[in-house]
Amino acid sequence: MSQDQVLTITENMIKMTVLLSAPILITTFLVGLVISILQSATQIQEMTLSYIPKILAAFFVIFLLGSWMMKHMIDYTKEIIINIPNYIR
Repeated sequence: MSQDQVLTITENMIKMTVLLSAPILITTFLVGLVISILQSATQIQEMTLSYIPKILAAFFVIFLLGSWMMKHMIDYTKEIIINIPNYIR
């Protein structure tokens, strides 16, 4: 396996990780931001108040985009497995 192949696999792996985690991370960030603004406006300083909405938002995004995420994961895995003979050379 050449150094270029290792770098290409690593680059594709990082791209796939960012692509699949971005919707969940962005959603939980936005929910946390909204909760923080509401806490500031109402002067409720409870740290644990934002956890449940963030968890629910993450589950909702996974429910909505889970099939899309799984399709990309399966395609990436197939590509890696198909190219194993090319990596061995």
